[in-house]
Amino acid sequence: MTISRNYLRHPSDIPIDILPAQIDAGDTRPLHNISHGGLSFSASQLYPQGEVVRMRITLVSPVFEAVGKVVWCHGSDGHFIVGVEFLDEVDLFRARMVEQICHIEHYKKTLHKSEGRHLTSQEAALEWISKYADGFPSQEDDAAG
Repeated sequence: MTISRNYLRHPSDIPIDILPAQIDAGDTRPLHNISHGGLSFSASQLYPQGEVVRMRITLVSPVFEAVGKVVWCHGSDGHFIVGVEFLDEVDLFRARMVEQICHIEHYKKTLHKSEGRHLTSQEAALEWISKYADGFPSQEDDAAG
């Protein structure tokens, strides 16, 4: 499987832990995009193409964990965007739910910053669902999250 531009990829400011597949020490990175095929994240180091990594998003319950392979890494001078494809088809399905949760949390943060509104995660979810779920995923979602 290769990551294709046909997958919808949405910006997010939700943190993700990136762990080399062979060791237990983790490194938290800002999640950049997530899609059905994989995700991308910001990194301060170069990740070689083909490297297998474990990914964990602790914002959701249960914690989202998946294994992926680095398919691209762009950047220089200590700032890289790394693209990782999921290796397990089950993770592709689970990523769909995580994608919605990331949109909702981003929506919640955006409302707080732009309007000063303090919503619980549940309040933000109900509001986001009423506004955007019918068209999810679509280009309009980029404006919402």
